[in-house]
This record gives sequence, structure tokens and C-alpha cells, in this order.
Amino acid sequence: MTIALTRSVCPTMGACELTFMERDSIDIAAATRQHAAYEDALRALGATVVCAPTAPTLQDGVFVEDTALVLDEIAVLANMRRPSRAPETELIDMLLQTQREIVRIQSPGSLEGGDAFLVGRTVFIGLSTRTNEAGIEQLRALVEPFGYRVAPVAVTGCLHLTTGASSPAEGLALVNPDWVDARAFAEVNMLTVDPAEPWAANSLKINGTALLADCFPRTREILETHGVDTRVTDISELMKAEAGLSCMSLLFEGDAESLTAALPTTVTTAGPASSRSTAPV
Repeated sequence: MTIALTRSVCPTMGACELTFMERDSIDIAAATRQHAAYEDALRALGATVVCAPTAPTLQDGVFVEDTALVLDEIAVLANMRRPSRAPETELIDMLLQTQREIVRIQSPGSLEGGDAFLVGRTVFIGLSTRTNEAGIEQLRALVEPFGYRVAPVAVTGCLHLTTGASSPAEGLALVNPDWVDARAFAEVNMLTVDPAEPWAANSLKINGTALLADCFPRTREILETHGVDTRVTDISELMKAEAGLSCMSLLFEGDAESLTAALPTTVTTAGPASSRSTAPV
């Protein structure tokens, strides 16, 4: 069963961390509606959505991808670079323990899940403002015994690797070469985004379909011309928080029943939680 673990939009998301974007006012009600539509899109593509509660102090909590890298064999828990985001991993750690053996990146290493994506058995990992060389070397030691290859990618123009590159289909990378070092993808099939759509490189591959933001029609056409099946959804309000489609879920094969049973009604380490939901297909 394909699970999409998500997290509710925080009412204080307007105070989120920003690195490469100017702060703009976020309409929380609109962001919440877009997040709900995003979850509906995941369901339509065959995922069982399990939504974890958030808390007022977790302004970036909706970006659950950053908290972990979930592989078939293990879940690698992130060591967040920003202290304000460190509490986000606490609940995710507890939830993922129902699905995988948990291994952790330790200081001085830092690694965030938004800097990682898979193409086959290669883990592309961004060397960015949020993931450092020590974190990458720890990741290598943790995953190579399971047959994965770790391929570092220099990230210079965006927050995380998955903002500037992603895998929309098996064996394929979609890349913005102005933001990441495209030479790292020499051994896989690679497409580049339309130059007029620099934010279009983030995609979410799920059950043979690439989910894209609806504001990048030129890049969508590039993908479809190369045989990639695509769907779109509106995340324009969420993008004001430097978000992409992959940022808002952790996708893995697992047991939704045990994951749902582990959901708390409140997040005691960070204050009262918002609503939770689980919606099997």
C-alpha cells in the first residue's frame, strides 16, 4: 500500500523560514484549501493519505518531506539545520517507527529530506545550506550496506535539492541547471525545465504519474512529449513559503492502519494540535 504521510498547515505558517524568497503574506485559509486539494490529488493517484497534527510553533511543519528519507529498508531521520525546525522530527520519528527501522543523522552532520531523492538505487543528495558534507557521509554509511549509491549534488540557487531537481518518472531526472549542478545526473536520463519556469523542477512521482504544480505548463509539455503521464494541482499560496509538491508528503509502502493508530490527538512537545485525518483510497 502506498502511504502519503502529510501534516496539517500551521496557522502561523506566515512566519516560516525563508532563504531564497522575499516574504509575502500567506492566506492561511487558502493554503489550507490547497493542501486539502493536494491530498485529494494524492488519493486520486492511489495513495492512502495519513495526515498528522501540527502545532502553532511548527510554522514549517507542513513540509514533512524534510524530516526523513524513507527507503524500503530503513527510515533515515533528519538532523535539521535550523534549530526552529528540530521539533518537527519528534512526531515523525514516533510515527515512522511503526513502519521502518529508524536510523539518525547525528551532529555535526546535518541532513534534510528535501535534499534527497531516488533514481533507481541512487540517492541524489544535495550539498546545500541545509545538508552538509558530514551529513552526506553519514547517509552514505547508513544506506550503502543496502545497495544504494549516494551521489552528492551541489545546490546553489535554491533551498533544497528537490526544488531544483526531482524524478518525475522511473530512470528520469527533471533539473533546473541554473540552481543545481546538472553534471551529477550524467548517468541517468535528464530533462531540463523550460527556462521561463525555474521553479518547475519539483515534481512528485506516485504510481507512475508525475504530479506537478499547475503554473508550469511549458515544463509539463516537455514531460508529456517525453512520455511522462502528468497531473497538476494548485499550490500557489503554499509556494509563498518556498514550497514544492514533494515538500508536503513522505511517500512509502507501508501499513496505514498501524500508522493511523499511532497518531496523537495533540502534539505535546509543541502545543495544541490542529485536526487530523486519514483517508484510504
